[in-house]
Amino acid sequence: MSKRVLLLLGPNLNMVGQREKNIYGSETAETINGDVRRWADELGLDIEIFQSNCEGELISKIHSALGGKDGIIINAGAYTHYSYAIRDAIACVPKIPTIEVHMSNIHAREEFRHKSVIAASCVGQICGFGKFSYKLALQALKDIFESEE
Repeated sequence: MSKRVLLLLGPNLNMVGQREKNIYGSETAETINGDVRRWADELGLDIEIFQSNCEGELISKIHSALGGKDGIIINAGAYTHYSYAIRDAIACVPKIPTIEVHMSNIHAREEFRHKSVIAASCVGQICGFGKFSYKLALQALKDIFESEE
């Protein structure tokens, strides 16, 4: 049975390809999600992709991962920097390894983006590699799963 991964995408990530092309590029969220699905398939992972602009929906999805998912990749968007509620939701599911991901290098952007309040609840953080940040996170989860066997 393949491992089940939940990719959570936070606010405004549905607008990738239209917003701030100098930061996020011109590829659309749909084409990036297609690449993520292909990469997951190549790694033998079963992936569900969920995007929401609503904090509560993201929290409910994290809670629902308990018993149903083996790993979580989260790009919480701006919630990364101030949502203690999302941080606490990740902490509620400690047996599910969670990786924080950002397409841009948050540490090279505006000062308020340098701090992640969710990082401490995650096993790691990957940022700055564009859509390939997701590919790196998928590989990292696969490596974690294999090390547990």
